[in-house]
Amino acid sequence: MAWLTAATALLTTLGSAPAGAAGEWQKVGGDVLSGVSGLAYEGRTDDGTGVQVLVVHDNKRSGQQRLSRITHREGSDTVAPLTWDGPEPVDLEAIEAVPGMPGEYLALTSRGVLFRLKVAGSTATVVDYTPLPAIGEGDDFESFALVAQNGKLAALWADRGAGPGRPATLYAAPLTFAAWGQPLFGAVTSRTYRAAHPADDGARHISDIAVTAAGRLVVGSAADAGDDGPFDSAVSDAGRVTISATGRVRVALAASPTVLGTYPQYKVEAVECLPESADTLLGTDDENLGGFVRTESFCGA
Repeated sequence: MAWLTAATALLTTLGSAPAGAAGEWQKVGGDVLSGVSGLAYEGRTDDGTGVQVLVVHDNKRSGQQRLSRITHREGSDTVAPLTWDGPEPVDLEAIEAVPGMPGEYLALTSRGVLFRLKVAGSTATVVDYTPLPAIGEGDDFESFALVAQNGKLAALWADRGAGPGRPATLYAAPLTFAAWGQPLFGAVTSRTYRAAHPADDGARHISDIAVTAAGRLVVGSAADAGDDGPFDSAVSDAGRVTISATGRVRVALAASPTVLGTYPQYKVEAVECLPESADTLLGTDDENLGGFVRTESFCGA
């Protein structure tokens, strides 16, 4: 498999905020091939001062980078490309760690193909891939989340929607895995969701989903006027998800979502709650302008 030459051998350190400056955007990509379409927490750094996360890129051509690792600290970010071992996805938009399965992740394409990955060192190996069980006409996916409660696992994903005329459709289903690795879904339910902000004709009501330890839904929304912008984004408290002891999944969306933060000139496509804290890592795919990350505190109880 062909990969980028020098880039795959080097670590690239990109920073736009002074050391110690919390809550500022930090640059992690400089062009349309290196934006942040999705984030998954991998672990804390050995010294405890930062976190490592996996990032998917929405590239479409063979040999282009699909997956990287960001080591994020306030003031600097180090980006390292990972080798993709297996069938190449087209347009990855989200990635999520599988609870209770260290080194295992699920990554989703915009058309609804779900890849199960095993990540070891600098290589991500495809274990299996399968289409989502519910794909509506015209659905375009940018989000995926996993929830573990009462010893059960559930998956959430959403058609992003498009402006006032097409709200997002949020899907939910119980999730298990076959012995050979394939994700297996139970009964699918769906709800419609309209973002409070942005409200442009091109608004994507759900650009990513994160779930707190208490089951709160923290949702990103974004507006994209083209590869050079302008962009606009928000993160909102969108409702709650619960899983019963029998595995039944219930999603209750807020009638009026609470906007937690707005981000003019940035297109937030990744929202990730960091374990055992309120910390939230946001990532942007700003097309020709590259990608940025920043920390917020949206994932508390």
